[in-house]
Amino acid sequence: MSIVESTQKSADAKSAAGIIDCDIHPLPKTAKSLHPYLPKRWQEHAEEFGAHLRQPFINTTQYPRSAPLICRRDAWPPGGGPPGSDLAFMQQQHLDPFNIVHGVLIPLFGNVASERNLGYARAMATAHNDWQIAEWCERDKRLYATLVVVQDDAAAAVREIERCARDKRFVQIMLAPRSSEPLGRERYWPIYEAAQAFDLPLGIHSYGVGGHASTGGGWPSFYMEEHYATTMGGPAVMSSMVLEGVFERFPKLRVVLVEIGFAWVPSFAWRLDRLWQRMGREVPHLTRPPSEYIRRNFWYTTQPMEEPPQPELLRRTFDWVGWDRLLFSSDYPHWDQDDPAYAFNMKMTPAERRQICRTNAEQFHRF
Repeated sequence: MSIVESTQKSADAKSAAGIIDCDIHPLPKTAKSLHPYLPKRWQEHAEEFGAHLRQPFINTTQYPRSAPLICRRDAWPPGGGPPGSDLAFMQQQHLDPFNIVHGVLIPLFGNVASERNLGYARAMATAHNDWQIAEWCERDKRLYATLVVVQDDAAAAVREIERCARDKRFVQIMLAPRSSEPLGRERYWPIYEAAQAFDLPLGIHSYGVGGHASTGGGWPSFYMEEHYATTMGGPAVMSSMVLEGVFERFPKLRVVLVEIGFAWVPSFAWRLDRLWQRMGREVPHLTRPPSEYIRRNFWYTTQPMEEPPQPELLRRTFDWVGWDRLLFSSDYPHWDQDDPAYAFNMKMTPAERRQICRTNAEQFHRF
């Protein structure tokens, strides 16, 4: 048996029950692919002016030039276009080989959450939502959409949620952790109220461009620092939402932190509880320790996963975080994506693997 055949056999065996992938990134084939979903006024704006993000970079992001679109080299479709832009190739390379029974699309093109021109941002959010349904979900029933909103315009975000939420192919509302203000602030609460009313979770995906440096000490020197700095958004979002009282006001609100890691959660929860014991009078609106809100209202995707050299330490981390809190994600087609056949460097029972790779997501996303 060849190495390729052996690898495929392993993948087939480990995905036999079917996998739910909670982080797949689609891309438009060209910059004009969203034009059919944009009013003419904003098509012209996109052509003449383009995006205007809250960042100090021109025509680029903080990603390295050596990794175009931060994608794996073999993910470029043979028919042209960037990785993630060709459904047939995605089916051939990812959905079919790994028996992806449901895939959650998370579009990152355009940085809608970080656009300074709110009129253009609103138009782009609507275009992204209509584009996902028409060109992805309609063509492959395994795929589900993430509802894109302009988080800095809460009223517009609520209108877009009300427009789209009754379409059950939208399974979460997307927010960015690198926001202009901490996400627990009351300016964002109308979004949370609508999310709870429609029983749609928040999918808070790493990155975003909030106009601030990506670390507390300023802009990093190296991409390695930038890549790790994405994890810092998790504690920031979690502490802000918990301490500002978001989950007291919206107790049924569900939040999944996507592509932010999870090994930091236990120690962070312990520290918040300790501080609450000493300084809880500053936040009298909290009726329980912070860790209880964290345990009740937060979930996490598995990619990128902290991988300790000793496999039993990863199992212990799963125990601390909660096996029912983890949703499998591949991050396809990015260079650091997780192959579901090799994502976990520890032995798992079939029941444990099914829970992480399918059952948790079925319950969380109401599949």
